[in-house]
Amino acid sequence: MPDTSISRTLVKSPPELWSEVSDLAALAEHLGEFGEIAITRLEAGSTVAWEGETARGTVALEPTGWGTKVTLTARPAAGDAPAEPVRVAPEPDRPEPAPAPPPAPRRSWLRFWRRADAAPAPSPAAQPPSARAPEDPPTPFDRQATAVLSGALDALGVAHHQPFSRG
Repeated sequence: MPDTSISRTLVKSPPELWSEVSDLAALAEHLGEFGEIAITRLEAGSTVAWEGETARGTVALEPTGWGTKVTLTARPAAGDAPAEPVRVAPEPDRPEPAPAPPPAPRRSWLRFWRRADAAPAPSPAAQPPSARAPEDPPTPFDRQATAVLSGALDALGVAHHQPFSRG
């Protein structure tokens, strides 16, 4: 099963984000919906590998021009991996319907500016079914992981203090 991954560039410095994702209590606060979180590996300033009761994954930090690119990944824990979805055999070949006749050419003065060598790109629907890549529907884990990881990125991107405030 492929990993569920989400990334965003946050306008915070790498050390500021590192202090938040490398701290077990802060990381557990963001990813607590996966169960009790444990940090399994740290690569100074760049990657945190974590493991929970229902999932495991990584947090990767990469400095960019205007902040830090944060990439969160998650995959089901080894014991909770669902069985591979059963693929249904494709239906026997049916004759393809005859293509619709091309529309009549439009006669307009805009044709003057149209490039003569520009050909319209074929639409994906016009391709035969065998040429299109099948897309698997998202699993319940993918939906939950995307929601949790997106919420974690939202929480990481919020300022935890208000500058110039009196208190």
